[in-house]
Amino acid sequence: MAVTGVGNRIARRPVPAATASCVRPLHHQRHVGESKLGSCSGRIRKQRGGCFPGPKAARGEAGADPEEVKRLSAENAELRARIKELEAFIEREEAFHVASAEAAVEELPGAVEVAAEPVDFDSIPLPTPSDEKPFWESIPVRTLSATSGSGGAPAKPDGFKLNVVHLTAEMAPLAKVGGLGDVVTGLARSCTARGHDIEIILPFYECIDEDLLEDFKFEFDFDCPKGHEWDGSFQVGSLKTQVFTATCEGIKMVLLRPDWGGDCNIFKGGRVYAGTYNETEAYLYFCRAGLEFLKVSGRQPDVIHLHEWQTSAAAMLYWEIYNKDGLHKPRVVLTIHNMDNTGECRAEEFMATGMSGDAFNTVEKALDERTIGHNPERLSLLKGGVVYSNAVTTVSPTYAVETSTGGGGWLSGTLAEYQQKYHGILNGIDDVMWDPSSDLYLPCAFSKDDLSGKYFLQRYLRSGLGLEDPASDDGSGNNRKPLVVCITRLVPQKGIHLIRHAIWQTVKQGGQFVLLGSGHADGDFRHLAENDFKDHDQVKLILGYSEALSHFLFAAADIVLVPSIFEPCGLTQMIGMRYGALPVVRRTGGLADTVEDEVTGFTFDGTDEGSLDVALNKAIDWHRTRASKWEEIAVSNMETDFGWSRSATMYLDLYLSL
Repeated sequence: MAVTGVGNRIARRPVPAATASCVRPLHHQRHVGESKLGSCSGRIRKQRGGCFPGPKAARGEAGADPEEVKRLSAENAELRARIKELEAFIEREEAFHVASAEAAVEELPGAVEVAAEPVDFDSIPLPTPSDEKPFWESIPVRTLSATSGSGGAPAKPDGFKLNVVHLTAEMAPLAKVGGLGDVVTGLARSCTARGHDIEIILPFYECIDEDLLEDFKFEFDFDCPKGHEWDGSFQVGSLKTQVFTATCEGIKMVLLRPDWGGDCNIFKGGRVYAGTYNETEAYLYFCRAGLEFLKVSGRQPDVIHLHEWQTSAAAMLYWEIYNKDGLHKPRVVLTIHNMDNTGECRAEEFMATGMSGDAFNTVEKALDERTIGHNPERLSLLKGGVVYSNAVTTVSPTYAVETSTGGGGWLSGTLAEYQQKYHGILNGIDDVMWDPSSDLYLPCAFSKDDLSGKYFLQRYLRSGLGLEDPASDDGSGNNRKPLVVCITRLVPQKGIHLIRHAIWQTVKQGGQFVLLGSGHADGDFRHLAENDFKDHDQVKLILGYSEALSHFLFAAADIVLVPSIFEPCGLTQMIGMRYGALPVVRRTGGLADTVEDEVTGFTFDGTDEGSLDVALNKAIDWHRTRASKWEEIAVSNMETDFGWSRSATMYLDLYLSL
C-alpha cells in the first residue's frame, strides 16, 4: 500500500508492486529530524563534494587539479560545520515536537470563546442582473495576504535558517497565468514566515503592475552573456540587464529586465505569455541572467529552486559554468508543475544562453529522444533540468507515480532512471486568501460552526446571476437544488467534453450549473452561452476570469466539478472543500490524493460521459436526500488543513537533505 498524507487524514491507495518503488513521495507525517541524521549527513558529504547530480555517464570523468583539491578541502570544512549545525537542530526539533501541543495550549489567552456577532442578512441588499455593474466588479481587488502559517496564525521560526532563491516565470499576483504563480507565492511566503531567507527572481514583464510592489527600487545594471549566430558562426556578446528589487506579498523580489534599447523586445507586451518576443529565447536568456545576477551580486544561496521548463536550463548552466566559476554553494531543485510542455529547443536556439547547445545534445543529457534521426534533432529543456538538478519534485504523490510509470509520456523513462531524486509533494492553498471566515471579497463570512452565511451567499449569487431561487418554489419543501460550480481553464486537459456534458446532466437531474472559465477551447461554451443557455434560470456560463467572482462561486457552491483528464495537483477541489463544497473529480494525480469517494466527495475513473454521470448523479441525489450527511461532510471538509505549512515542511526537509 502507498500511504500519502492529506491534511489530518491518511488516504490509502493500492499501488501495483511494480510501480510502488519507482518514486519516493515525502510524507507529511515525518519530521525533519526523524530517522534522518545518518542519511542526511551522508548525502550532504556526497553531494557537496564537488559532484553534480547528472548526467550519469559524465560523472567523475574530470580529474582534480590542485586548486580544485584546495577548494574542496575548504568546502569540506564548511560542510563539517554545517553537519554539526544540523545535528544540533535535529535535537532541538525533536524536543520541540514533544512539547508543541502543550505549548500551544499554554499560549492561548485563557481559552475564552468569544461569540461572533450575528449578521442581519436582511440588511444586505441582493444584487440583480440588471444592476449597472455586475456585483463582483464592485469588490476591491485584494493584493496582499498576511505573512502567516496555516490558518492565518503566526508561524513559529524553525530554529535554523536557509537561503532559498526561486527562479520562476510566474508569481501571484504580479505575473499569474495559472496555478504556478499561486504555488510559488504560497511556498515562498510560508518559508519566509518561518524565518528563512527567501527571494524570488522574476522577469520584469512590461505588463507587471508596479503598484503591487513595495519598496521598489532600481539597484544596478550588469552585462549578461548572450549568444547569437553571425555569418554562420556562434558568437557570444552581452545584453545589458537591469536589476530591480521590491517586496510583494511579504516576499523579497528581484526583477530582471533586459535593456529594451535597439531591437530587443524580450518580456514586452500586455500579457505574460502573449508578447511579441520568442519565448524560448526569452527564458533561456532569463536562466542565464538569473545565475549571472547571483554571481555578480555575491550571493551564495543554499538552494536555487527552479520551476517548469522555463527555468530548467538554469540547472544545466549552473553545473556546466557557474559551479566552477565562484557560485559553488547552491544545490538545485526543480519542480515540475505540469508536463504538458517539455521546453523543446533546437541546439542553436540554446545559444541565447551564451553557450552552445551542442554540449547537451546527447541522450544522457538533454536530447529529446523523439527527435533522434530528425533534422535537426532537438533538446528538451525540462529533461535537461531533470538530469542536472540535485532533486526533482512534482506537485502530488500520485502524479509522481503516474509520470514515472508511463503517464509522463516519453519523459517517463528519464524520471524512472532518476527515481531516487524524484519526489511527490502535494501543493497547498493560500489559506489566508482562501478563508471563508475572513474573505474580503464576500459581503458576509461563515465558518464550520455556522453555515448560515454560506446559505445566504447562495441566495446572493443566484440573485446576482439571475438564477432561480429554490427557496421561492411552490412551497412543497422539496427545494434542495444543488449549485454545481466549475472554475477552470477551457483546454482539453481539463476534460472540456465532460464539462459540456455535465451542464446538461445537472439540469436534467434538477440542479443548477455555473461555469467560470476561459481558454483556447471555449468555442462550444460560447455558443451555448449565447444560444441554449442565454438568460437561463438554471445555468450561467461566464467566459473569462474574475478573481472576485471565483470567491463568490466557491463560497456558494454545493458541488465543485473537476473532471480533468490529467491533473498534476489541482487547487480548485481543495479551495472548494475549504468553503464547504463537496468535489466531484476524476481520480487522477492530485485529485486522487485529496478526494476520497463518498467520504470527502465523489470520484470516477473513466474519461467517458457515463463514468461522470455515475459520480455526478450520486452527488446530486445525496444533496437532495441526505441533507444532514451532506452538511456533516461539508463541515469535515472545512476542517481539513490544505494550507502550505505541512507542504513547506516537506520542502524544507528536502532542502536540508541536499
